[in-house]
Amino acid sequence: MFEKTPNCHFFTCGSSEGFTHANAQDGAQVIAKVGNANLIKLSASLPPQSRLVEPCPLPPGVLVPAAYAAISSDIPGEVISAGVAVAYPVDPSQAGLVMEYSSRGHKEDIEAIVRRMAEEGLKLRGLAVKEIRSISVQHRVEKIGAAFAAVILWDQK
Repeated sequence: MFEKTPNCHFFTCGSSEGFTHANAQDGAQVIAKVGNANLIKLSASLPPQSRLVEPCPLPPGVLVPAAYAAISSDIPGEVISAGVAVAYPVDPSQAGLVMEYSSRGHKEDIEAIVRRMAEEGLKLRGLAVKEIRSISVQHRVEKIGAAFAAVILWDQK
C-alpha cells in the first residue's frame, strides 16, 4: 500500500460541535487540518529516526498513516478530551512509541495519562526513554461535541 516508510511526523488536534457524532468528529478533524485526508489508523510504532516537523498541509484524499484518539459526547456541559504522546528512545535506531487516550475529563489529566502510557510502553519494550512529547485538546459539549488528537506520519522529500 505504501511505497516507503514515512520519514517524519507531526502532532495535531481539534475539537468541534456537530449535527451528529460523526459531524462533530469530522469538524474536529477539519480543525486539526486533516479533515480532507483518509486517515489509516496505526497501532503504536513510530519509525526509527522519524523527524518531528511542523504540521503541513496534506493533499486532498491522500492516504495518511495516523495514530489518533477521538471521543464524542451528546451530554451538554460534559468536558471531553483526547491526547496523544510519543516516547522517543535513547537509541535512534529503535522505533518510538505512540500512545492515544481519550475520555471524559480535562485535557491536563488526559495528557498526563497518555504520557505515562507512552513511557511505560517504551520501558516494556526494554528501551530507555530519551524524551516524551504530547498534545491534547478538550471540549465542553454544547449539544454534540468531539475532541481529536493525532500523530500524523508523513514523507517529506
